[in-house]
Amino acid sequence: MAKIRSLSIFLSIFIFNLTSVVQAQNWPCFRGPNGDGTSSEANLPVKWDSVTNILWKVPVPGTGYSSPVIWENRLFLVTAIQATQEKILLCYDCKNGNLLWKTTVLKTPFEKKHDNNSFASGTPATDGTRVYVSFLDGRDVLVAAYDFAGKLLWLQKPGTFQSPHGYSCSPVLYKDKVIINGDSQEGSFVAALDRATGKILWKVPHPNPSHSFSTPVIRNIAGKMQMIFCGNREIASYNPDDGTKYWFASGPSEDFCSSPVYNEKSGLVLVSSAWPVRILVAVKPDGRGDVTKSHVLWQTRKGAYYVPSPVCTDDYLFTTMTTGQVHCIEIATGNTLWTENLGLQYASPVLAGGLIYIPNDKGIITVIKPGPKFDYISKNSIGEGMFASPAISNGRIYLRGFENLFCIGSGSEKEKVTFADKEGI
Repeated sequence: MAKIRSLSIFLSIFIFNLTSVVQAQNWPCFRGPNGDGTSSEANLPVKWDSVTNILWKVPVPGTGYSSPVIWENRLFLVTAIQATQEKILLCYDCKNGNLLWKTTVLKTPFEKKHDNNSFASGTPATDGTRVYVSFLDGRDVLVAAYDFAGKLLWLQKPGTFQSPHGYSCSPVLYKDKVIINGDSQEGSFVAALDRATGKILWKVPHPNPSHSFSTPVIRNIAGKMQMIFCGNREIASYNPDDGTKYWFASGPSEDFCSSPVYNEKSGLVLVSSAWPVRILVAVKPDGRGDVTKSHVLWQTRKGAYYVPSPVCTDDYLFTTMTTGQVHCIEIATGNTLWTENLGLQYASPVLAGGLIYIPNDKGIITVIKPGPKFDYISKNSIGEGMFASPAISNGRIYLRGFENLFCIGSGSEKEKVTFADKEGI
């Protein structure tokens, strides 16, 4: 009997540890491992303040609105130093917030930008071996790869970019490729570079100049890999292996800021245009050629969003706004089920552990339970403004404020590192 009990205890511990390993995820790019703001991690903190559940807090030099990306115990950010005109890649230790290294990617006169943009808004991407960053060098799009020690491996300029709003495009990784959105008012394109060398593998010019700061999403949809891309004044699907276009839906207006999401239950691609009119559309992604009239299932202006990207569950889409409005939309019909004002929002929400974490510009993160009725859980403040979206990895939430980087978790008191401890970094 004792042997059976011991075996039962061993199996319980093994299953618990295996579950913990499965739940732990890297957050390797903008909007996380799935590119849509979702995480499989559970048991994350839902309440914190200036003391409770803040494992560490460290100052970040310069200014930037890029989100953190995490691979195991390394966290990467980009920032810009106005005084020296430098654009910098930073590497932190996830365990304690120590700044391990920083390297200057560019030192060149800064471009023009929108007041609510920064010179370091594009989120890096990592594959566990290299870190990929993208900045604007004058009028040239620059993409560079670094190893985990901060050594430059390659640098490529796949095209030009022209916009009075500045630059904020984030690299996307697919197989051996780094894909970059270069859609703008001049020299518009989307391109794939070789991860190992930076060589341009394919490049698609876009004949319809427009602003697009949208990060593509790549999924296996309708029996094939599709890259859903918003730009060129259209919503389009490309083969990410060679850049050929499967289908496109014109409009619904000219410009895009937020990223698309794909809802598996309904089989719909959900996209909102940004300017001059915000229109939210649902597209069936199984067509060929021009599907504007044949595959747009519904469209609505109510709940259409601008800068923040949405999250969705099986049945509902949750959109956040720079106006402060949060909408719950029934995906099957496009009907709005509820609306709530949670404060002005540039950052995108995340979904983890069955809950949605919604940050606003003042650094207040509202936690809700998704459903057809507004279900409030908690509100938590980091005590400073934020435009960067949250990152989730290994049971922790990472938040970048205007001045500091925060690690939120349920660790012991010994794990906590105060701001004063890190002041000298």
